[in-house]
Amino acid sequence: MVRTFIFSLIIAFAAGTYAAGKIKITVQSGSYDRQDCVVSADVSGLNLRESSPVELCEITGGQKRVIPCQVIMEKGETPLLYWILDGRTAAGATRVFIAKKAKKKPTGEPPMNVEDDKKALVLQKDGKNILQYNYTHVAPPAGIDPSYGRSGFIHPAYSPEGNILTAIQPKDHYHHYGIWNPWTRILYDGKMYDLWNIREKQGTVRAKEIENIYRGSVFAGYTARLDHFIFTPEEEKVVMNEWWKIKAWNISGGFLWDFESHLHPSTSLPVLIKEYRYAGFGYRATEEWTKENCEMFTSEGKTRRQIDGSKARWIYITGDTPTGRSGLLFMGHPDNYNAPEPLRIWDENANAGRGDAFINFAPTKDKDWELKPGHRYRLKYRILSYEGAMTKEKAEMLWSDFAHPPVIIIDDRP
Repeated sequence: MVRTFIFSLIIAFAAGTYAAGKIKITVQSGSYDRQDCVVSADVSGLNLRESSPVELCEITGGQKRVIPCQVIMEKGETPLLYWILDGRTAAGATRVFIAKKAKKKPTGEPPMNVEDDKKALVLQKDGKNILQYNYTHVAPPAGIDPSYGRSGFIHPAYSPEGNILTAIQPKDHYHHYGIWNPWTRILYDGKMYDLWNIREKQGTVRAKEIENIYRGSVFAGYTARLDHFIFTPEEEKVVMNEWWKIKAWNISGGFLWDFESHLHPSTSLPVLIKEYRYAGFGYRATEEWTKENCEMFTSEGKTRRQIDGSKARWIYITGDTPTGRSGLLFMGHPDNYNAPEPLRIWDENANAGRGDAFINFAPTKDKDWELKPGHRYRLKYRILSYEGAMTKEKAEMLWSDFAHPPVIIIDDRP
């Protein structure tokens, strides 16, 4: 009897250890059809160490299929496993996966990569450039007021065929920087500051440091810190810290990437972002695009002449390029402040009738936003760079994946 008891304990211990070494993940598509959808799951149950590799298999009809996956384990945060719910998954469908600790790390060059030339990070998919984050100071052209220089912005952002879809320091607005995220009216300690129109010399935003770089089979990305400065006669003072969390995903049909901004006041005083017609997440299009060769369309069915001041969940812009037509779809998350966010765009009359393209998700376009010390505030956007045409149906599907992802059910005892 004693031997039987001891043997049972050994079996129970081994079974517990085995169960702790893998988890079952059930993915429910919910109310939406899915196509190559980004998903993630909490894998705390695997008891991973920082460098522990993970193997993910999909179980279909008793058969296993290995799925590329990637883990993020940031200090103090839940370990998350990311993968692509590949192919088409119908609304109401369920797919089952098993995740476990792997014996070996993946070898070879990852398809999703980051290059660092000590001035900028370039995110790549299979060797093709997706976007460039400039973390060193970029001066304006010779002879232009040096106050127009800055760091901490994305340019170029590319189409899958390599067309550059952003512009920086255009002659009409030297303070425009590709894709960037400053605020126009900051009320701090009873005084107003402008961090967008940097020639006013009231403030600016500067890149501070790169905290994380990610490479792998599922995504490439980085976490970067930026500081928001105000300028007073006595000093330059940081009033807000910001973190950008950028991830580009290994999907087909375009370059898909996420932009997250995490803001919090850096002093004991609140920061009040005052209502103004433009501020926040901005995009300046290539100077090749004018009213003659590009178009805009929103989730609410509005075209370029109707968009400015309206609210939308998503907006796309498509224009002529050397390879045909390319474009960008910008999606705002429903958890963002003042969502669906107001839009600021230029109509066909911009720049003396040229009709250059500018798009801005402006959550403070019609209301103030108070940021309190000790709190962190997040804004999330997803961007698709594509070739050819965008349709309302495709944009809706992509936005649903972003705003209402599949339901994830974790079973630590599969």
